[in-house]
Amino acid sequence: MKCALCENKECFKGKDCTNDREEEVALYQDENLKMMQVTGVMNKNAGRLEELIEFGKLMNYKKIGVAFCIAFKNEAKIIHEILSEHFEVSSICCRNAGVDKSELNMPKRRADKGETSCNPIGQAHKLNERNTELNVLVGLCMGHDVLFNKWSEAPTTTLIVKDRKYKHNPLEGIAG
Repeated sequence: MKCALCENKECFKGKDCTNDREEEVALYQDENLKMMQVTGVMNKNAGRLEELIEFGKLMNYKKIGVAFCIAFKNEAKIIHEILSEHFEVSSICCRNAGVDKSELNMPKRRADKGETSCNPIGQAHKLNERNTELNVLVGLCMGHDVLFNKWSEAPTTTLIVKDRKYKHNPLEGIAG
């Protein structure tokens, strides 16, 4: 498949180029179906945080988890407070129960000191323990976000992506 390179985009008119349509449509049941239906009625002029709140309410979620990078601690506090107006929120910092980098055979910035690694699997486990219904990523590093998603039991969305070069706007690196 090379859909990104296709000039026709006949899929927009309903063409199935992969011949998997029937199998995939069958997967839209229960929560999957509800998510699709909810996204179809959401306010298209809302900001991402507003969309998150609207989505959570329309899905009838009560518990939302926020997994954040310590570099975004100020933003995470604000996000936690805003979401708390609508949901029960659990937030967890990347360094919570972090592991010393030497235990993971990771390089340290300063060899003479202990240095804690982030713990994205631990973040996912802690939110799993709290039975969150939707998890929100705030600035997790590339790779840490992948591990978090792999271990999260709840559906996960990204509110803020970490991109140091382009001030957390990776589209700048594409559109440049």
